[in-house]
Amino acid sequence: MKKILVTGANGQLGSEIKELAANYPNFDFIFTDIEDFPLDKATEIISNFKVIQPDIVINCAAYTAVDKAENDPETADAINHLAIATLASLCHDSGIKLVHVSTDYVFDGSSPVAYKEEDVPNPKSVYGVTKLAGETACLTNCPESIIIRTAWVYSEFGNNFVKTMLRLMSERESLNVVNDQVGSPTYAADLAEVILTILDSGKWEPGIYHYSNAGEISWFDFASDIKEMAQKSCEIKGIPASSYPTPAERPAYSLLNKSKIKAVYGIGAVDYRVSLERMLKRL
Repeated sequence: MKKILVTGANGQLGSEIKELAANYPNFDFIFTDIEDFPLDKATEIISNFKVIQPDIVINCAAYTAVDKAENDPETADAINHLAIATLASLCHDSGIKLVHVSTDYVFDGSSPVAYKEEDVPNPKSVYGVTKLAGETACLTNCPESIIIRTAWVYSEFGNNFVKTMLRLMSERESLNVVNDQVGSPTYAADLAEVILTILDSGKWEPGIYHYSNAGEISWFDFASDIKEMAQKSCEIKGIPASSYPTPAERPAYSLLNKSKIKAVYGIGAVDYRVSLERMLKRL
């Protein structure tokens, strides 16, 4: 039985992998989070690794507070970059498979078409810079690893756009939502299924892959769909990003091209509306 170490297990993606674990009885899952597997301390990563001795690592842990990272670059870099360098080295040295999760924020948002894996990254935020550095460290120290870039992650666990919208729609009569940042959301349960499907396939093709749900929408469109499906009466108004300045710059367009993961693993993207409806029902 293969032993899988899941880091960041209390986050959105880690929580969804926990939900699915029972469907994969041929894997023995070890779920860890910051309390028992802190990623900002290299010595603890190494000692924990020796104790657990995994066959596979799924790194779901990340510093994801995008705006906070602008004033806390050291912590963001420690978790999103330096920890990955340590993890990747340990995996490479012991012949352990590593799946690392990254982000659409490695791109600057200037592309007129959906981003492919080989497109040149150009992050605009500390978060994006540290996540790109993590990707580079991962592939440098463990070239045989798999990196999955995803975008706009939400689930019934943790804090995310969908849960924030539901709360605000219950509290307010109207909401302003940015309508000029375009991408596609990702239901963490779908991403968890994708990762476990890859591991269960027995086929290991290293490199970077893109995965999000299917669709091309703005945050305003997403909020409007949430309103409609949750049957809220709150008015949603579209505003430009310039009217809602944030400490970190977001890519204006970060749609991910998912043709590679389909070609290599036969994994298709679920329509975002189908996944959103499923999440709202579970919630």
